[in-house]
Amino acid sequence: MTEGLGVWLYAVTPRCGDAAELDELTGVAGEPVRTVVVDGLTAIVGSVPLEVFGEQPLRAHLEDIDWLEGTARAHDAVVSAMVRRGPTVPLRLATVFLDDDRVRELLSERRVDFAAALELVSGRTEWGVKAYGDRAALTAAVAEARTASEGKGAGAAYLARRRAQLSAQESVERDAAQRAEEIHNRLLRHAAAGRRQALTDPALSGRRDWLVLNGTYLVDDDHTDEFASAVTVLGDEFPGIRLELTGPWPPYSFAGVEREPA
Repeated sequence: MTEGLGVWLYAVTPRCGDAAELDELTGVAGEPVRTVVVDGLTAIVGSVPLEVFGEQPLRAHLEDIDWLEGTARAHDAVVSAMVRRGPTVPLRLATVFLDDDRVRELLSERRVDFAAALELVSGRTEWGVKAYGDRAALTAAVAEARTASEGKGAGAAYLARRRAQLSAQESVERDAAQRAEEIHNRLLRHAAAGRRQALTDPALSGRRDWLVLNGTYLVDDDHTDEFASAVTVLGDEFPGIRLELTGPWPPYSFAGVEREPA
C-alpha cells in the first residue's frame, strides 16, 4: 500500500478484459481506475487519499450534500461505464479498504456471492417505479367503486354516495397501501427480481408528492418494452395513483454482496 492511500471499490466484474479500456476512466478523487484480480473476478478500484476518504474524514464529508452529490456522480460514472461493458456488480458508495490485499480477501471470501450476483444481473438492467397518490382522486375513485358495488336504488343513491365518500376518506391510507402492494406484485410478473425500497423522505427528495411505492425491478434487457407497457397499463388501471418509470440504472439494488470495509 502506498503511504496515505486507501482503495475505493467501485464494482466487480467476471473478467479483467483489456486494461486499456479503463484508461479514460477517473474516479472519485480524479484518480485513474485500475483492477484487482482474483481467480476470474475483477474488482474495479481506485487509490484515494485517506486524508479525505479515510473513515473519520469520510464520515464528515458525507454530511456535506454538495460533496456527496459530486462524489456519488463520480462513483456512478465508473460503475455505469463498467455496466456498458458487461455484467457488473456495483458496490455501495464509500466502500474503502486499506490496501489491495483487503480487496483480494473480499473477492476470495465472497466468491460464491459475487458469482451468484453476476449471474443474476447478467443481461438485465435495474428500473425504478414510483407510485404517487392523489388523495382527492383516490378517495373519489374508491367511493365510486363502493357505491357501484352496493347497487342501491335511485332513492338511496345520494346517501350511499355520501357514506362511501366518508368511508373512503377514512381509509385512504389503507387503500393506497393496498393498491401499491398490488402494483408491486403485478410488476414482479414482468421482472426477474424486484424490491420495495423505503419511501423517500420529502425533505430529502425535494418533492411534496405523496409517495406510496418506491420499487426497483431487475428486468431482462429483451423485455424492457414489455415492462414499460405494464407500467403504463397499471397507471391507467388505478385512478388516483400516478406511476413514474425511471432508468435504466446499474443494478445497485440487486448486488447484495457488501460487507463492512476493512
